[in-house]
Amino acid sequence: MIRPATIYGLAALAAFTVFGAPAPARAETVDAAVALAADVSRSIDEDEFQLQRRGYAAAITSAQFLSVIASMPHGSVALCFIEWAGTGDQTVVVDWAVIRDRDSAAAFANRLLNAPRSSFGRTAIGDGIDFAVARLAAAKFMTERQVIDVSGDGASNSGRPVSMARDEAVEKGITINGLAIINEKTGGEFGTFLYAHTHPPGGLQRYYHDNVIGGPGSFALQIVNFDAFAQAMTDKLVAEVSLRQPSTRRADISPPDER
Repeated sequence: MIRPATIYGLAALAAFTVFGAPAPARAETVDAAVALAADVSRSIDEDEFQLQRRGYAAAITSAQFLSVIASMPHGSVALCFIEWAGTGDQTVVVDWAVIRDRDSAAAFANRLLNAPRSSFGRTAIGDGIDFAVARLAAAKFMTERQVIDVSGDGASNSGRPVSMARDEAVEKGITINGLAIINEKTGGEFGTFLYAHTHPPGGLQRYYHDNVIGGPGSFALQIVNFDAFAQAMTDKLVAEVSLRQPSTRRADISPPDER
């Protein structure tokens, strides 16, 4: 005698065989996925760190950025916030979230502002890029534009060569843009070693242009102190999402890079 439960199970199996497995949920489509990768190495003191965090939050919630998102075909952008320092010092501070309006932007910014600082290590830009590449690969979104947005105040002094990490990311179709922060506090009593780190030959913006950024339309901005961070980051996010060149009013811009 076949039990009713067995009959039900056979019927379900037959239906599964005829109609196939349920279709997987379709991934959400966004206009861009941007991994924000912020330097928290020891050359950035606590005041500068707070200015940087608040600057990111202000940029993400700015009317300018939200207006650009609203004008895009899908009206949404996926953001992830990463902090990096030396080798092994990479942390996801705020994981992937879709920004489409003021409320979603404010929720992301609040999580960012309330999270503790993750590190005070050395400066391994290449490792930070590798970590961001992995986070982009793990993102559950459909998009034709993947961006790593790197900000920092010094040349890489730890980890593998940054240009190698950059080239491998670009080969995957990822664009890397940079924000070079000229940190004047690293002179004088901080010693010549730290000054050379934050003021490499040719300048930090040139270092970012030659070693960090890559991909069609990539660019490097430069700001002269952390007080200008919020507006520079707003210009940068708007440019990354809209594919426009960023404003030149508050930051020097290197020529577009076509690596």
